[in-house]
Amino acid sequence: MRVAALYDVHANLPALEAVLTEADADTILVGGDVALGPMPRETLTLLRERGATFIRGNCDREVASPGAGEELWTRRARWVHGQLADDDLAFLRGLPHPLPLEVDGLGEVLFCHGSPRNDEEILTAITPPKRLDPILDGVTQDLVVCGHTHAQFDRLVGDRRLVNAGSVGMAYEGEPGIAAWALLGPTVELRRTPYDVEAAAALVRETGFPDADELVDEALLHPPSAEEVTAHFEALAERQSL
Repeated sequence: MRVAALYDVHANLPALEAVLTEADADTILVGGDVALGPMPRETLTLLRERGATFIRGNCDREVASPGAGEELWTRRARWVHGQLADDDLAFLRGLPHPLPLEVDGLGEVLFCHGSPRNDEEILTAITPPKRLDPILDGVTQDLVVCGHTHAQFDRLVGDRRLVNAGSVGMAYEGEPGIAAWALLGPTVELRRTPYDVEAAAALVRETGFPDADELVDEALLHPPSAEEVTAHFEALAERQSL
C-alpha cells in the first residue's frame, strides 16, 4: 500500500485540491488539523468523499470543543465549529491518535500529529536526542511520520527515522503557493505541489473567517521559512520542557 500523507490542511481547499490531483496512492492519510481554517465544510466533505483515513490533531480537538477565550485561534475555532454539521463534529471527536499503517517497502509506519504520545507535542528537525528519547520510548516502528510544525524534514534518530510531512494548507517553507506533503511507499518522498495562492487568498477573504487578512498575509502570501519556524518551535518546546 502506498500512502499520501496530507497534514495540516487547515481548510485551505485550493491547496488541498491541487495536492489531490497528484496524490497517486492507495490511501490518503489526513494527519490532523484538517478543519481549522477558512473552508472547513468543503474540506471535510471532499476528503471524506475520497475515503481518506484520518488521525486527530490538536486543532481538531479545539474545533470539536472550542474554548470561551478571546485569543485569535480560539475565536477561529468557534467560528469553524459553527460552520460544521453535528456529524462533522462527531467525526472529529472520534478520530484516533496515533495510527499505525502497513506501507509498501517500509513496513509498519506510525502516523501521529505532534508526537506518538501527544497530538500537540513539538518535534523538529533539530530536536535533541535527550528530548526525543523519552518521546519515542516504547515506539516499535522504525519510521514515524508527524506534522504540527508545518515544516518538512527527514532525519535519523539512532536507528529510527522521523519524518515531518509538512503542511498542505499553511506550508512554512519560505515560498508562497506551495502545498507540502509526503508520499510513502516504497520510499519516502517529500513533495511540494504548487497552487494559485492569489486565487486562494481571494477566496479566503470572502469566507468570513476571523482576521482572514492576517491569515492571508502571514501564512499564505508571506510564509516564514522552515529555518525560522524550526527555531521558534524548538525554543518553545525547550521552555515547555523546563
